[in-house]
Amino acid sequence: MDAEMPEEFYLPATNILPPDGPPGPQGGRPRVPNRTVLAVLWYVLVAGVRWKDVPRAFGCSGRTAHRRLPYGQKLGLFGSLHQLFLDALRRAGTLSADTVILDSFHVRAHGGGELTGPNPTDRRKKGSKHTVLVDERGTPLVILTCGSHVSDHCQILPAVLAFPKIRGKPGAPKTRPRKLYADRGYDSAAARAILRWLGIKAVIAQRNREHGSGLGKVRWVVERTIRWLKGMRRMRLPYDRLAMMQLAWNTLAASVMCFRLLE
Repeated sequence: MDAEMPEEFYLPATNILPPDGPPGPQGGRPRVPNRTVLAVLWYVLVAGVRWKDVPRAFGCSGRTAHRRLPYGQKLGLFGSLHQLFLDALRRAGTLSADTVILDSFHVRAHGGGELTGPNPTDRRKKGSKHTVLVDERGTPLVILTCGSHVSDHCQILPAVLAFPKIRGKPGAPKTRPRKLYADRGYDSAAARAILRWLGIKAVIAQRNREHGSGLGKVRWVVERTIRWLKGMRRMRLPYDRLAMMQLAWNTLAASVMCFRLLE
């Protein structure tokens, strides 16, 4: 993926971000423009560089972008961008969220931090688990992060509750899927009961059964989306220790992927 942010990605943000203001009455250095900061965040997300290694050619230091990242998350910028692109995809007829697929992948936590835990598949070294919910075409709807020690089935309810309100067509927005596919790691009587109560049909491979359930014919799209996410180096090489920072990266990554699909 190109590490340079396209102008078309920034245009929707102009209606969400506060305007670039002049220096305060006491003077001082002018505030770095929003577009410049967003370009740095795109670069760091894709290239995976440390904040101190952001090229000076951007006209924005890594420290400034680091400070503005959680600000953008609290402001709802990245969530609003994700929402805009999801609505546009549904309007274009390329998003169908009646059926969703859930999967996850582990990343090693360099330096530890929040949302980490001992990874049972990596000699209990600290790591994080990214849980990804996509539609049947692989569009990322939800990306969540928790410690690597958290069981997969514990993330089903948070993922479903985080399902976005998808507009783009006349009538009420889409607020819940009808069917959810997942592998045997998500098999749980409690999870199935919750999904049934929510009116969602659970198609989950059962534990202690022979492989060959046939779910791979449906689940391959989420595996492809995970490969795309791993192509964004910051998603597989996290350095930020705070949960707010990782949540911001998750939402920004989902926005970038939806933008690419819309293109």
